[in-house]
Amino acid sequence: MISSNQVRSLARQARLMRYDVPYRGRNSMLSLPFPSGVKALVLTNIAVYIVYFFGSLIADRPIFESLQLVPIDVAYRFEIWQLVTYMFLHSLQSFWHILFNMLTLWMFGTPLEQTWGTKRFVQYYFVCGIGAGFCVVAMNMLFGDPRQHVLGASGAIYGLLLAYGMLFPDQQVLFSFLFPIKAKYMVMIMGGIAFLSSFQTGGTVSNLAHLGGMLFGFLYIRTQFGGRRRRTSPGMRGGAGGFDLGRMWRDYKLQRAKKKFQVYMRKHDSGRGPWVN
Repeated sequence: MISSNQVRSLARQARLMRYDVPYRGRNSMLSLPFPSGVKALVLTNIAVYIVYFFGSLIADRPIFESLQLVPIDVAYRFEIWQLVTYMFLHSLQSFWHILFNMLTLWMFGTPLEQTWGTKRFVQYYFVCGIGAGFCVVAMNMLFGDPRQHVLGASGAIYGLLLAYGMLFPDQQVLFSFLFPIKAKYMVMIMGGIAFLSSFQTGGTVSNLAHLGGMLFGFLYIRTQFGGRRRRTSPGMRGGAGGFDLGRMWRDYKLQRAKKKFQVYMRKHDSGRGPWVN
């Protein structure tokens, strides 16, 4: 039996919930805003794609070829800028390549930027993309084709999916934009598909980039935020736009308290008339 003091405490915690959560899931992802970091990345990718497309129709050879990621150029010629520039180039053979990446960047990057702040979000995006590039260079120099050209933001995008699954594991998302599923399961499925696909000859390079983005994203989150949970008390907030694991844990406990309170009130008032508030 729950005491009256516990009931009042649960009610107070339930009322405070909406003031204590940095990001709350929305019923429709179409209602998401367009924060500055996500907007800058999306517009830059689209602008580069347009120039790349029309420039390739005019020029005798593909423009931006020197900006694509070529492992041997990075390893022996130290053209390390390719680890950044390749993220803003997308295949001209399939419009779905850039469309999928930009939609995913908007839908999953928006709540991350709202939670972390623009600076930390953009930093995380580049860590995942550059880390994925390092994985591609290393694996191709050791086992694959060192002259293989790689382009696309998929490594960074998969890093965003991992972060979203870690921050909002129970949030309902549309897998393949069709099937509702919890974020944590979507990340597991996509990571498993990328891992199994990496054993196929045709898709090894791209799937190594996907796995590399997820790996570096996981290491970044563990390095930057993993120790803070032990050092920070549950009631202490992080800095502006910061990522506060203590606050996330407190939100989880409040969610459980709210459910217990609702169950108790349904049982307690099953024989009474409706409340007047």
